Amino acid sequence: MRLRKIGVLVIVCVLATTASAQQPQSLFELINLEYPGLEAVKEHVEAHDFDKASQALLDYYRNRTSFQNPEVNPSDKHDFKGKKLEASTLEKADKGLKHQFFVHKGYGFFDYGDTINWQHWPVKDNEVRWQLHRMYWWIPMGQAYWSTGDEKYAEEWVWQMRDWIKDNPRGLSKENDRFAWRQLETARRVQDQTNLFNYFIDSPHFTPEFLVEFLTNYQAHAERIREKYSEKGNHLLFEAQRMIYGGGFFPEFINAAVWRKEGIDILNTEITKQVYADGLQFELSLNYHVAAINIFLKAYHMAQLCNMADEFPQSYVNTVENMIMATVNTSFPDHGYPMFSDAKKESARNMMKNYKQWLKVFPENEVIRYYATKGKEGQLPAHLSKGLTNGGFYTFRNGWDKKSTVMVLKASPPAFWHSQPDNGTFELWVKGRNFMPDAGCYVYGGDAEIMKLRNWYRQTKVHQTLTLDNQDIKVDAKLINWSASPHLDELSYINPSYDDLSHQRSVFFVNKSFFVIVDQAIGDATGTIDLHYQLVEGEPIVNKKKNWVTTDFSDGNNLFLQCFSNKSLKMVEEAGKVSYAYRREKERPAFAFQQEKKNNEAVKYITVIYPFQGHQSPKVKASFKVVDHEEQVEVIVNGETVVLDI
Repeated sequence: MRLRKIGVLVIVCVLATTASAQQPQSLFELINLEYPGLEAVKEHVEAHDFDKASQALLDYYRNRTSFQNPEVNPSDKHDFKGKKLEASTLEKADKGLKHQFFVHKGYGFFDYGDTINWQHWPVKDNEVRWQLHRMYWWIPMGQAYWSTGDEKYAEEWVWQMRDWIKDNPRGLSKENDRFAWRQLETARRVQDQTNLFNYFIDSPHFTPEFLVEFLTNYQAHAERIREKYSEKGNHLLFEAQRMIYGGGFFPEFINAAVWRKEGIDILNTEITKQVYADGLQFELSLNYHVAAINIFLKAYHMAQLCNMADEFPQSYVNTVENMIMATVNTSFPDHGYPMFSDAKKESARNMMKNYKQWLKVFPENEVIRYYATKGKEGQLPAHLSKGLTNGGFYTFRNGWDKKSTVMVLKASPPAFWHSQPDNGTFELWVKGRNFMPDAGCYVYGGDAEIMKLRNWYRQTKVHQTLTLDNQDIKVDAKLINWSASPHLDELSYINPSYDDLSHQRSVFFVNKSFFVIVDQAIGDATGTIDLHYQLVEGEPIVNKKKNWVTTDFSDGNNLFLQCFSNKSLKMVEEAGKVSYAYRREKERPAFAFQQEKKNNEAVKYITVIYPFQGHQSPKVKASFKVVDHEEQVEVIVNGETVVLDI
């Protein structure tokens, strides 16, 4: 295979050399030759000696010390020498040498052939095709180069970069432009190539001719983004932040100041549009919420390095800090957060990295300090339960440590593409176990088969909420009441789920120990009303006659759920699945409590959700009552009575 590769390399190098004969002159039309340090470059350009100008430009970059990249700098190379890389990083690098590319963590590695078929689409999932062009194996190759000093990584990276440029010109086809030159992937390369530039700049394979190709291609990338920024959402934020990176890392480009200014202006505008007053990012997916925090801070850090931080007002910085606090308030004690709206299960390790980075920007915030130091310094928030009433995330909490009970519920306004039709859904975390995780998302988009997989996880009926005839709901919750006190936290909202049916839900956290949920289907619609609940994977004990289910974990950390109504109920088992990561799914228990709605009379439910220790589930009764013309719910648990106004 290597012999075939060398033959291809010779051909490509000949082509690249021939093509680049005219490139230096056009490149130097894009460079500000008055930029400090480029005096020798300017002299050679004015003498029309573009080969010497290219060499002088390479010498300039190899010796440039006036700028610091936020992530990777040549000065870091010494610390990397001999450093043992993580096995997964080295695997990506070494398989990348063989053109076995890691394109998506949901699939792993695909073989793209000896000569690389950049249009290969092994699985008709759009993300596979898009993320190929993010080159996730190139950064590992750079790290492997620094670690080992082996020139094979630099040689191969230069070859692959040239091969990509040759095989993926703009306008090759509409399809290829859609995948290779989508703004999000283009912006990703604009950011990553600043790191790759530093990893490989000192290699003998990084020649003056390659520098010309690299910079010409980089300019084309930045201008591609400027042609048409994304309309909104996290894509627009990524593009803007990476334009600041491009203009900051390569200030020698004539348009560098324009790139930086456009990025800063977009972020200053979008932070006021995309972030609610309570700190939630408007896509209402905590994965993208955290990503937005890091986008805003990366841009701010690069602006600091470019002496442009004053272009961001104090309100920008305050908003990012508020977003971090929203993350704290919607997180579980293990630092994870709900998988609402296409979010994936997050690891404590990743979140710890985030908090450590955030502390650098907000060293006076004692809550961030607490999380960044694993509780060794700083302090926890003074409150427990918290309602983020603009974005519509509500957290019921009796503590912050791993012995706590925490429910996070979504009752939101309409949201962007990642949001699902799931208002009312929630996750419930008790003593280290997430008993009622959200369904997740499994995949994003692709052909009909892929979309079928995605749409299954988006269905309203696979979330902890109410449906009419199992149809998806509209999302537009209106808050009725949110209050928190030592003995009772209460949330009440109404959602116009269907044209002729609204869902009103009231949630009570009683004595910071158990939950009572009252659901009412209100309107003229008729049909089958289902109240859906899903549990964590396992084998629960089910009593369909009495409409209850209880987990039966051997460690004694268990959950009991029972449903009541003023009319007869039918408890049915449903298909249950959960996806904690892309293209990964597990079966889990799922149930619906059914009633037939035949007229305009409201259908009502009471659900008691009771965490308990041991294997003896509680004895529960619940009913609706009217006292002095006011409707109430009476709940009796193990002989103790609680009366709640609804």
